[in-house]
Amino acid sequence: MKPTTLAKDSAFAVRTLAIQDGIVGVYLAALCIAAFFGHGPTRDVSLARMSLLFLFYVASIAFVRTRVVGVGGALLYRVAVYGAVQISYFWLRDLLHAHVVSTCDAALYAFDLRVFHIEPALWADRFVGPHLTEWFAFFYFSYFLVLAVHVLPILFFGRDARLIAEFGLVTLTVYCVAQVTYLLVPGVGPHQHLAGSFANELPQGFWLRAVMSAVHNGGAEFDVFPSLHTAGPTAIALFSYRHRARAPYRYSWPVTAFFALNIIGATLYLRWHWLVDIVAGVGLAIFGVYFAAFASAREGAYREGQGLGPAWPGYER
Repeated sequence: MKPTTLAKDSAFAVRTLAIQDGIVGVYLAALCIAAFFGHGPTRDVSLARMSLLFLFYVASIAFVRTRVVGVGGALLYRVAVYGAVQISYFWLRDLLHAHVVSTCDAALYAFDLRVFHIEPALWADRFVGPHLTEWFAFFYFSYFLVLAVHVLPILFFGRDARLIAEFGLVTLTVYCVAQVTYLLVPGVGPHQHLAGSFANELPQGFWLRAVMSAVHNGGAEFDVFPSLHTAGPTAIALFSYRHRARAPYRYSWPVTAFFALNIIGATLYLRWHWLVDIVAGVGLAIFGVYFAAFASAREGAYREGQGLGPAWPGYER
């Protein structure tokens, strides 16, 4: 490739960068910096993982935006942008262990009592029973289903460029902001911080065991503020309601909202989150939805006017 052609392609690639490219890039860079300044036995593995993930992301975006890859560019882009954020969560536990010196649980608990005059996890202790526990454990676990039935069809199989751009910006904004905040406000939640304050143990059952297994194997441990189990489903429910004039959202938004409300209840009943975590999660979801709606519309109009193509490369390339 001639130097002039390379320069033109590079300039075009920079112009075609989308908002989510910058959000995810800054997010991954922040994780690398946090790992670099970490300590303890998990510091080196966290730095290696996050650095490799960041390099994979940058290389993938460069290949796609410079149009080096053709047919597989759309899929590579989705794997790089969404996949990097998802993978980083599974590696967040070691990073948080290398970064966190102390938790903020005492401050979060004190905030709840001072502002809300109640801690729902303690209040709900009187209602603990096998049926209610399984009900909420099922919905807590259904968080993964709510994500899957929206992320995969929209981002990986969708054909509506505007819908993809808006939904992608919603999810990436919510998850990147939340997962960086765990570095700033780490916490373990009422189930550990108030372990000796509960009169009743949560009765074991199929769904509670499934939840405990998922948390044990994939949880980040210090990821309470804000609650992603609140922010993620709430953002999806609000997104679905916003697009309720079209199928399938005119039918699915009430179901999604019902699941989101029960998932929020589950985070409190199962003692994973403080009330302030839920409030922060709802606030983040509202911000993400409104920001994505505004920013994706403005960016879409700009890209169309400049002939830059969609923010999320299409499969027809």
